[in-house]
Amino acid sequence: MDLLPSELSGGMQKRVGLARAIAANPEIILFDEPTTGLDPIMADVINELIVDCVKDLGATTLSITHDMSSARKIADKVAMIYHGEIIWYGKVEELDNSGNPYIEQFINGRAKGPITAQN
Repeated sequence: MDLLPSELSGGMQKRVGLARAIAANPEIILFDEPTTGLDPIMADVINELIVDCVKDLGATTLSITHDMSSARKIADKVAMIYHGEIIWYGKVEELDNSGNPYIEQFINGRAKGPITAQN
């Protein structure tokens, strides 16, 4: 309680942000890169908090993330946006068998594929 926001660790900042987001018991919660900048263990702690809060609140959430571990843990459905358009949408369980070369490249972190640095 005595620390300034800049004195909090990344994990503490994320937890405070989540607490602020759920304080008003919202119906919809938006997350923008909720685990960015965190180590894998703290990222999983935040993912667990998100899952638990969503269950407890019965809220709908929308999360923007490039962290596939996080997406797999917190999402029911996933959409990939490329050049401003949704190019794939489905259940998180369908990601590995999407048949979409953009999805396959992205979830596997491959440099070669339809997504290039120039795109």
